[in-house]
Parts: sequence; structure tokens; C-alpha cells
Amino acid sequence: MKNTRLVVLLEASLMAAFAVILDLLPSIKLSPSISISIAMVPIFLLSYRRGWRAGLIGGFLWGILQIALGDAWIATPVQMVIEYFIAFAFIGFAGMFAGKIQSALGSGQRPRAFFWVVLATFAGSLARYFWHFIAGFVFFAEYAPDEMSPLLFSLIVNGITMLGSAVLCSVVMVIIVNIAPRLIKVQSHQQEISRKAS
Repeated sequence: MKNTRLVVLLEASLMAAFAVILDLLPSIKLSPSISISIAMVPIFLLSYRRGWRAGLIGGFLWGILQIALGDAWIATPVQMVIEYFIAFAFIGFAGMFAGKIQSALGSGQRPRAFFWVVLATFAGSLARYFWHFIAGFVFFAEYAPDEMSPLLFSLIVNGITMLGSAVLCSVVMVIIVNIAPRLIKVQSHQQEISRKAS
């Protein structure tokens, strides 16, 4: 049990670091406020492989790394906690569908696995960007155009970013499920012993 926990923590740390690297790559910039990328993919991968708790840890570590590397936009301590600790951790809630994804992959039903992966990716994206939406109209109201309410501005900016990132990450995750399902599928100890024996 301790070994499994250690492996999960190591995977979470590696995926958080990988997310930071992907976040450094060029993204689709629709405006200074709207940036669409595949940086969440490692946290989704971790969540579908190890479940929502591991996903929360991986997302949380990614948020910490963003701050540590000076890649965070911090207005106040509360905003920092909401946008970098809570929001990033909430990506891991995509792992609530890990059982469905593992089951579909285990029974060789890839179309079903694709469905659950896409649904889970959108759920994790929505969970993250809900918190960015809250922080947007509470802490960054002054960036809203004069004729637009901060609430609507935050909804549009974070909504477009969420939808764009969810679509992009879904495409990448479906490709991973299709060509490398082993990255997601976790073999039990007994399955591993049987595989090595055969």
C-alpha cells in the first residue's frame, strides 16, 4: 500500500512538471485574456489513470509550480489561492470518471472509452474554470469593457478559454486512448503477474 501511494505521488509530481512544460509551449491566443492550450492533458492523464484524488494532488502541485516559477498573475493572496491552488486542483475532478474509463478500456470498448474521456475532460475543465470565473469578476472587474458587466466579461473570457481548452485536450486524450491506452489503463498486481508469466 505504501509503495502504491509513493508511486502515485511520484506520478502526480511528474505530471505536474509535465503540465508546466506544456504550459511554456506556444498556445492559441485569441486575446490577452484568452489562451487555449493542452497544458491540462498530464493532469487529465493522471486523473484517468489513478482517480480524482491523485488528479487533485497533481493539479495542486502544478498550481504551486506556477507560483514558484513566477508564471502566476497574483493580485491578492485570496485570488492566488482561488486561481492557483483551488482551480488547478479541481482539474482532478475529471478523475471521478476514472472507473468508467478503466472499465471501458479493460473490456476493449474504445468508443465507450472515448465518450467517457471526452465527458471527463469537459467536467474537469468546467471544474477548473468555474473558479477562474469567480476570481475574474471579483478580482479583475476593472478589465471589463465599460459597456459590459464584470460578471458577463468573466463568463465570456473564461467560458471561451474553458471550451477551447476542453476541446483541444479532448482531441489529445482521444488520440492517447486510441494509440497508447496503456498510459491510462492501470493493471492490477494480479494481472501484471499473469502477464509476466505468459
